[in-house]
Amino acid sequence: MSEQDKDPRQNVPCVFFRKGSCRNGASCPFLHDLKAPAAETKPAAPTKAPAPRNIIVELKPGVPYMALDVECVATAVQHNARATAQIALVSQAGECVLNLYVKPAEPVVSYLGALTSLSKDLIDRHGLPLATAMAQLRANLPRDAILVGQNIAKDVEWLALREGEDFASMIDLAALFRVWSDRHQSFTYFGQDHVAACILGEANDGAAHNAVTDAIKSMRLFNTYVELASNPDQLAAIQRRLVETPPSPSFAKRFPQYEGCCMGNRKTCTCGAPFFS
Repeated sequence: MSEQDKDPRQNVPCVFFRKGSCRNGASCPFLHDLKAPAAETKPAAPTKAPAPRNIIVELKPGVPYMALDVECVATAVQHNARATAQIALVSQAGECVLNLYVKPAEPVVSYLGALTSLSKDLIDRHGLPLATAMAQLRANLPRDAILVGQNIAKDVEWLALREGEDFASMIDLAALFRVWSDRHQSFTYFGQDHVAACILGEANDGAAHNAVTDAIKSMRLFNTYVELASNPDQLAAIQRRLVETPPSPSFAKRFPQYEGCCMGNRKTCTCGAPFFS
């Protein structure tokens, strides 16, 4: 037999022979030699997780869906030194149910007006003690309500509301509009301003926020998602737009410090206060 006629497998060590479990014996086409180096095995390519399914929101008949938003002022220069100064509650129809201004018990270092639209004059004229504002909020918040908002858990935390007691549950818009990346095997999350610009065509353009307008915008986005979720093609197109549209820089990126207060940008933080998320 010429070298060209030989089975190329004769030079490849038999994996099963090395383990003592080859059943082919002398008829095995692979090399039976314990002194031969083990055949190189390529590491298996990592398997990619399938894209998770989009969240489907099934509206519960008779259950009130309400958007909640909170604006805060700075009570010290650290990025985590904040106090509630405005509370807004909006119905699913987009109607403002409550717009409450709160006078913090602690001295205010900055009203962060360029971000919050709040001012000393506004809070001095209309600000309520937090306990009074919370009593009004609880009186207008049905216990079976489902709260909607961007990072809604943070607003709930600011107000010390209790899920299952003060309201039924929460829906986070950040989770609804997240987009799965096959490349990074993780979700990409977007701020509400970016989502509103891409979906509602309403660019914020660096304008100050307001709890009422933000809550109304949250509810409009929620209602839009409920409609989109039943049409996978439309939702996919929206997701592509979210990914492909460059987001405008956040307030914290544009102003790492504002009126001497750290704005909590992780890369430019100067106050040294901890980050919890």
